[in-house]
Amino acid sequence: MTSAAHRSSIEDLLAIPEDERFHELLDGQLVRKASPSFEHGDAQSAVCYMLFGFRRASEGSRSGWWLATEVEVQLGEHVCRPDVAGWLRERVPERPRGMPVTVAPDWTCEILSASNRRVDLVRKKRIYHQQGVAHYWIIDPEQETLTVHRWHPDGYVEVLVAEKAEVVRAEPFQAMEIRVGVLFGDDDRGAQTNF
Repeated sequence: MTSAAHRSSIEDLLAIPEDERFHELLDGQLVRKASPSFEHGDAQSAVCYMLFGFRRASEGSRSGWWLATEVEVQLGEHVCRPDVAGWLRERVPERPRGMPVTVAPDWTCEILSASNRRVDLVRKKRIYHQQGVAHYWIIDPEQETLTVHRWHPDGYVEVLVAEKAEVVRAEPFQAMEIRVGVLFGDDDRGAQTNF
């Protein structure tokens, strides 16, 4: 935690030139995001690819998701840049806008890097919970695991931990089977898209 005399603000974050701003504002501290490894970037693109079908709304309904990568999201006094985030269209009928986005997502996904493990597993997890983010996924390329958390008043509840060889239904996208290995470089042929 940062002392009150040395706390950074949202204005401090936004003062960083946009092309150099790869930071988050966590607990009054500017934290630079890790430079992504290939494994990180590949897992991030795999998540987006797998969930792309959820973006569309059913004709005549507001179902579906807004999905985005690496957008600044203001959560109270914090500004996070989730690797991937999603907003339910039922709750947020208009596409989120601005920088930072001021509407909390319904789902966030962080992909661990060696230099940011503690930030994602402790600080951001606490912030997401405090701000009511309903679902939090953690993808660990080193351990080749997917961990799914659900919001509960006492803290996030771990509802699923899956290894590379497994096929799972992970909330809030349980309408689709996910071959976990696709997140870690496995071929996606034969992946189920039953939604």
